[in-house]
Amino acid sequence: MTIALLTAAGVGSRMGQDIPKQFIHVDNKPIIIYTMEAFQNHPGIDAIVCVTLPNWIDVVRAYAMQFNITKLKWIVPGGATGQESIHNGLMALKEDETVPDDAVVMVHDGNRCLVSGEIISQSIAVYKKHGSAVAAIPCVEAVFFSEDEGISSTKSIPREQLYRTQTPHTYDLSKLLWAHEEAAKRGIANTAASCTLMQALGETVYFSKGSEENLKITTTDDLKLFQVLRKTKMESWIK
Repeated sequence: MTIALLTAAGVGSRMGQDIPKQFIHVDNKPIIIYTMEAFQNHPGIDAIVCVTLPNWIDVVRAYAMQFNITKLKWIVPGGATGQESIHNGLMALKEDETVPDDAVVMVHDGNRCLVSGEIISQSIAVYKKHGSAVAAIPCVEAVFFSEDEGISSTKSIPREQLYRTQTPHTYDLSKLLWAHEEAAKRGIANTAASCTLMQALGETVYFSKGSEENLKITTTDDLKLFQVLRKTKMESWIK
């Protein structure tokens, strides 16, 4: 059983809008639904759990019915942090007797709505090979380290060694539950990314295919990019 766990419990303060970014409509459809549709339409995904703001649970349920998201099985209230929200979603799965301990869970940002079927498939493939998978892309810019809040730098970091992580982060349910239990024991809090938590616990992070198009909509600039990318098609001559 493979389950997509979508995190959609942020308030969207950086977007500066009247409603959380995941509920902003683009072409008469909320962003969170675009994300759900990516997993709804993938044959390797069996179910979806959405972790969202408590006051928006009924809205998510209504949207799912409107747009025929039949794989959405659980809608869970989020926590005060990203780590808490993911934990809440995992606990909902743990408490459901129909979900086995070895269920595969793909943790994905609810506002990362251009995730492709290829990225989802590759994440599953890397998970099957290594027991985990984190979508990532190589860094192509020159990167500098600054100790004075970005005013200056005397140290660069070789970009060949740098990778930018995205979501999905794919692990089995029991492994994710273990990680959150260990975090509680060790006082590790506010790690919004599951891969960061795993790394803090000494786990190796295995990379799966990411994409520049798999952007996380956080600002109005990201929203503009999403609108453009949705309507852009690759020229047929490009390999």
